[in-house]
Amino acid sequence: MDDNTRLQMMFQAQKKSTGAAYLLWFFLGGFGAHRFYLGQTGTAIAQLLLLLLGWIPFLLGWAVLSVWWIVDAFLIPGIVQREDMATIQRLGGHPGMMGGPGMVNGQPIPARREDPPHY
Repeated sequence: MDDNTRLQMMFQAQKKSTGAAYLLWFFLGGFGAHRFYLGQTGTAIAQLLLLLLGWIPFLLGWAVLSVWWIVDAFLIPGIVQREDMATIQRLGGHPGMMGGPGMVNGQPIPARREDPPHY
């Protein structure tokens, strides 16, 4: 097995799932479960503390948490992408090795030469 195939297999085993993150967000978002899953431990603990102690300051903590919960719905895809890029870097590769825009089977697509417009 060549190194590129090995890296791809390791990445596939370690990458984060946007679907799983959204399921955790929807059902356990108040506990910060989606952020724990995505490796955002500090903010996950903050969300958990807001849930547990948010009733003390006249429910203000829960109001903040509910706004944060809604904002997270828009932030999840970006967090997943950042975590996946960090996984690629941790594995010693570069984003192009795993495929993606501008890549076919880990190889860059050559730039297409555009002819000048004819007027």
